[in-house]
Amino acid sequence: MPTDERNEPMITDPEVAALLALVEEGYPQVETMDAVDVRAAFKARQKRPAEPVEVGGVENTVVPAAEYGAGDHEIPVRVYRPVGSAPGSPEPVPVVVFAHGGGFVFGDLDSHDDFCRRMCRGLGAVVVAVHYRLSPEHRYPAALHDVHTVARWVTDRADELGVDPSRLMLAGDSAGGNLAACAAVLARDTGGPAVRAQLLIYPMTVPEHRGDSYRRFGEGYANTAAATDWYWEQYLPAGSSGEPSPYLSPVTADLAGLAPVVMISAECDPLHDDAEVYAGALERAGVQCWYRSYPSTFHGFATNSALSVARQAQEDMWEQLRALLY
Repeated sequence: MPTDERNEPMITDPEVAALLALVEEGYPQVETMDAVDVRAAFKARQKRPAEPVEVGGVENTVVPAAEYGAGDHEIPVRVYRPVGSAPGSPEPVPVVVFAHGGGFVFGDLDSHDDFCRRMCRGLGAVVVAVHYRLSPEHRYPAALHDVHTVARWVTDRADELGVDPSRLMLAGDSAGGNLAACAAVLARDTGGPAVRAQLLIYPMTVPEHRGDSYRRFGEGYANTAAATDWYWEQYLPAGSSGEPSPYLSPVTADLAGLAPVVMISAECDPLHDDAEVYAGALERAGVQCWYRSYPSTFHGFATNSALSVARQAQEDMWEQLRALLY
């Protein structure tokens, strides 16, 4: 178990410590692998609950990018409806566009199915999960454009989906948190759609890490500093000079006027300080931001609903978001 400078364990929650030990066993060393093998490795480790969390309905469909001048491909999405919601309902509900984590390289509609179901129930909202194009086959800005396109599609089909387009939320974890944050900036800069709220779960916000957490928690906590660097290398455009772009690194954007943000981080995560810096930047820009760092946790904890601390974090997020969406 990793320890701090005083040789004290950083993960003090026994439940979290047991999970970390399990996760660390055979954890893929992604920086030594190619993307295809990385996807296969994480898919093999993926476990779904024996009994899925009940929601009102689940439907897989595709969004035609061509309708939005965003390419000639189709974007797979999964639509989760809360109990009591129906297409064309006279009482539309909020809608969430969710981008999964996976370092821009892996993850799919199944990897975050449990979390999306819980968010659907917790918020009483329609959740539209996006299987955006993955890197390195499709580098920046392909994934960003897919998320933004789905947000436009959702608001265009609000009546059909039974949602209120004025209560659109963009959400994501890790790499998906980057995509949600950048899509919010892109939507503001390109005239829509209007975003009511953002949910950012330990988001990747900067390719160049400066925080002390990158050193302190760079090894031994599942997601490593080396892996994080590799993920960015897969996503950045080939031959990129690393020059900041507000649609790649949201902390470099003019943040004024963005939708309110609910953001969480894990204490023992290389990305911890990046999230903290972004939360501070949002507040300085006058953006409403509720931020909480969860002690004795590691990257990925919040979507693992077997953990008590994950379920508590989810309830904390739902409480904050309900206040923004209702």
